[in-house]
Amino acid sequence: MVDEAQTRAGFVALLGAPNAGKSTLTNHFAGSKVSIVSPKAQTTRTTVKGIGIWKNTQIIFLDTPGIFKPKRRLDRAMVASAWGGVNDADMVALLVDGKRGFDEETRSIIDKLKETHTPTLLIINKIDLIKNERLLELTKELNDAYAFEATFMVSALNGKGLDDFYDYVAEHLPVSPWYYPEEQMSDLPLKLLAAEVVREKLFLYLRQEIPYALTVEPELWDRREDGSVRAEMTIYVERDGQKQIILGHGGQMIKKIGQSARKELEDMLESRIHLFLFVKVRENWGEDKARYSDWGLDFNA
Repeated sequence: MVDEAQTRAGFVALLGAPNAGKSTLTNHFAGSKVSIVSPKAQTTRTTVKGIGIWKNTQIIFLDTPGIFKPKRRLDRAMVASAWGGVNDADMVALLVDGKRGFDEETRSIIDKLKETHTPTLLIINKIDLIKNERLLELTKELNDAYAFEATFMVSALNGKGLDDFYDYVAEHLPVSPWYYPEEQMSDLPLKLLAAEVVREKLFLYLRQEIPYALTVEPELWDRREDGSVRAEMTIYVERDGQKQIILGHGGQMIKKIGQSARKELEDMLESRIHLFLFVKVRENWGEDKARYSDWGLDFNA
């Protein structure tokens, strides 16, 4: 048993431009996939909680969508979700892709951070991809631009430097009972996590433009008596041509996507998954208010 008088707990919002490494860090800490990862930008669409225990502290990382200049309603909702995470947090960590450096997206995030009063840490990620001299220059540039509480240089992909970051966070969060059961890694319902895994595979296998024109909705998540799950997911796209690309010649592409998603889900959930994928055209799914509500996004952002 853990002595609650000695425990700490709190929320840390991970902010950054698209592809800065927020989801990779979240998954590393949680010890399992709770947020999908893709080489393509703007993969995360809503704030996902990654929950774990470090020493005597329960840290809840808020993996927020990458902040960029929004063009569509969905973009605006994603960016609003990211900044909403700051309002819910005890601490903020700004992730910067060391290879990309101090770009305009990071500069605009820092400008807005100056309007907040939440203690903010700096994480320079992907340090294995840049030279030490450039890393030191970048650290100075960023700290000259904003008064960060502390700076950490890490590689979220291989875990380098993250222990020091976790130590600092654990020591500075409030004394508090834990908010979630010790074994819980996320608050995302399994059916939504499964839909996200399917969307990750769509990012992996499809051309650059297609993943941004689709959404994946769980229609059925039924656990059977034998412990297996029947899962039905609908992939909504905007045009018939996109549907044909996802299906592929003779249905080969959708079959490949389904097999890959099913294997990963079975590994994650340690149970048999019967996964059925359907593709439908809905021209203006990005204007469907119900889709935003399901994912906790603000339709009017």
